[in-house]
Amino acid sequence: QVQLVESGGGLVQAGGSLRLSCAASGRTPSKYAMGWFRQAPGKEREFVAAISWSGSSTIDADSVKGRFTISRDDAKNMMYLQMNSLKPEDTALYYCAARRGFFAAASGRATSYEDWGQGIQVTVSS
Repeated sequence: QVQLVESGGGLVQAGGSLRLSCAASGRTPSKYAMGWFRQAPGKEREFVAAISWSGSSTIDADSVKGRFTISRDDAKNMMYLQMNSLKPEDTALYYCAARRGFFAAASGRATSYEDWGQGIQVTVSS
């Protein structure tokens, strides 16, 4: 099992930037694909971005392409989501997730991930 803790959320004005961090611990997180998902009030959880175990492959949701960048630093067991040009519709609870299969590819499906953080709030004001 992998333990995940998000940080870096908060309140920002539209057009601003935030960087979310996800600290991973436990069983060999550096071998796992990881992802970011979000859930706005009254809506289902949706995919944001994912990164393969090696960091060589990433995928993004269409809604965040060109604005959000996912990355990882396995020496620190950290994953990041750099969010630029934020919009009010980006307001949500953001979750990081780990996909346990060794050397797994990035995935946009929430069901591919076994371990989840508690989530962190991002609020974008207009």
